[in-house]
Amino acid sequence: MSENITVFRTPEDMRAHSERARSAGSRVALVPTMGALHAGHLSLVDYARAQSDLLVVSIFVNPLQFDRADDLDAYPRTWEADSALCAAHGVDVIYAPTAHAMYPEGFASKVSVAGLVEGLCGAHRPGHFDGVTTVVSKLFNAVRPHLAVFGEKDYQQLKVISRMARDLDMGVEVVGRPTFREADGLAMSSRNVRLSPEERKHALCLRRALDKAQELAGQGHRDAAALKDAAAQEIEQTPGARLEYLEVVDADNLAPLSSLDGPARMALAVWLGSTRLIDNDALN
Repeated sequence: MSENITVFRTPEDMRAHSERARSAGSRVALVPTMGALHAGHLSLVDYARAQSDLLVVSIFVNPLQFDRADDLDAYPRTWEADSALCAAHGVDVIYAPTAHAMYPEGFASKVSVAGLVEGLCGAHRPGHFDGVTTVVSKLFNAVRPHLAVFGEKDYQQLKVISRMARDLDMGVEVVGRPTFREADGLAMSSRNVRLSPEERKHALCLRRALDKAQELAGQGHRDAAALKDAAAQEIEQTPGARLEYLEVVDADNLAPLSSLDGPARMALAVWLGSTRLIDNDALN
């Protein structure tokens, strides 16, 4: 790891460093991650680098947002590789708190956002978004960023965090950046490494489903049910793929839509073997 990168393990140390930078007039940016960095993360890092004087990448596999112990245990942890990538992309600080530093004995608080968490992933992963908003609020409190950058692949997460920051007057500008994709269209995800070669090939059904819906929307089809049916067929005819949900929602408030009368998003979650993948894209 580059000797130019500072690593902090406690919120107190991180906050003290950030406060010194802010007092000196520096603009602080944060890219929150759970590690296992890939080109999608690095696109966020590069954007944040250009917008800031002090760039912090957090690496913390957050147990509160996992609804399955096996998923938490299997989540890839690649500290050496992550550190090297951060160094290569000009990161100033890695904030990598321990689980005890984040959730000491007796920890009993949580941050919840109503409404936006009820559908999509929230309907299938009870408590997940409470875990996300709780950890991100703690990251914001420790890092004290002016700007925080998230990917649109986790679109519901982006909207939930944006709402939290706005509602709670956190003073953080939350920015979403476009989903970064492999050359064949698969959305980059740390979970992709868990796909077998056959599952990796079949995972392209997510992109095909979105493409089909976008094609029909581009031809003037406005009925959401018809778009969903056409997209779902792409999943259903793919060997080994199991559709968890596929929805057309308002791009801002995530409410289910019956027709495309304004900015809309299609979002879906698909299981391939034991790996759960999500994706989404604009329909108009």
